Amino acid sequence: MRAGGFIDAQGLSKKPLDAATEFYQRIVPSIRNGMSENSDLIVVFDPADHSHDKWRLGAIQELAREAAPCRINAVVALRDNLHGTAQTMQYLHDASGITGQILTVDAISGERH
Repeated sequence: MRAGGFIDAQGLSKKPLDAATEFYQRIVPSIRNGMSENSDLIVVFDPADHSHDKWRLGAIQELAREAAPCRINAVVALRDNLHGTAQTMQYLHDASGITGQILTVDAISGERH
């Protein structure tokens, strides 16, 4: 089993229902495939307004329950903030007690919230 994996969920629709549908149809199968190959997976989302918060958190939490003992978390980050995204992903990889969470990378400073 590999130490960690990354799933790209960027580029989803700006409309929350369409984005959720796209996520479940296109991204969830990749996550489920990765569960058997990785001890932890990190899903990366684009920033979106608050109307996406609940479906994203619900999906990540349910996938984390399904995946146990594999850990599933998510990061919300701009594509061009590679340093901040990489730092946050490393933090989640190293924090073995965290699962089912979504961390947002600040677009300006690269800090975790």
